[in-house]
Amino acid sequence: MAILVSISSPGRVWRILPSMLLAIGELDAQGVVSGQLSIQERAGARTTDLSSAVVWLQASGNARPAAPSTVQIVMESRQYVPRVRVVTTGSRVDFPNQDPFRHNVFSKSGPGEFDLGLFGRGESRGARFDRPGVYPVFCNIHARMLAFVVAVATPHVTQAGSDGRFSLKGVPDGEYTLHVWHDRGGEHQRKINITGSGTTDVMVQLDARSFRFVQHRNKFGQDYTAAGRDRY
Repeated sequence: MAILVSISSPGRVWRILPSMLLAIGELDAQGVVSGQLSIQERAGARTTDLSSAVVWLQASGNARPAAPSTVQIVMESRQYVPRVRVVTTGSRVDFPNQDPFRHNVFSKSGPGEFDLGLFGRGESRGARFDRPGVYPVFCNIHARMLAFVVAVATPHVTQAGSDGRFSLKGVPDGEYTLHVWHDRGGEHQRKINITGSGTTDVMVQLDARSFRFVQHRNKFGQDYTAAGRDRY
């Protein structure tokens, strides 16, 4: 027999089942994890891309699976927009072409490979990201086009703001691994224990002093052109 709990308010009585009380208790146990990210640069360099950093919490043990979705990275003016796209594992990313010429989207150096072939303006092709990790995405025609798809197996993920601040809300109590990734600063990991209202003083500094841009090869492992220019 179900036991009901009655809560009175003027002119009204609310009846709450024990399962509802359990859900309320679970909400009370969820906290906020927030903090500040910075990047150590070479002498004289200034950080302008903190918003490219991705922050996520991976639970130690069985975690609630994150629902997949379908999102876009648009190709326009020989650029991928946005440059960094965060998805949960199993999600699909579509690449609509808004340029008046063809692109060939591919990735060969991440957790999985794909090659969407050549397609023109007004067309869109996509890829699914079933494995967690960072997928560098290139164009086989335009050497400077670069994007990153960061696939995570957790609902607790965000990107830092332009000031380096980040916040993850609704985090249940438990043990987690905090991941912070940036394409120039690499990946930082640390164990973190969440209890009560969470923690609001997480400080992370990544080191980009050794970063040097290296031109990638095309999908055949060759240089794009002898002069390093786009084909069109």
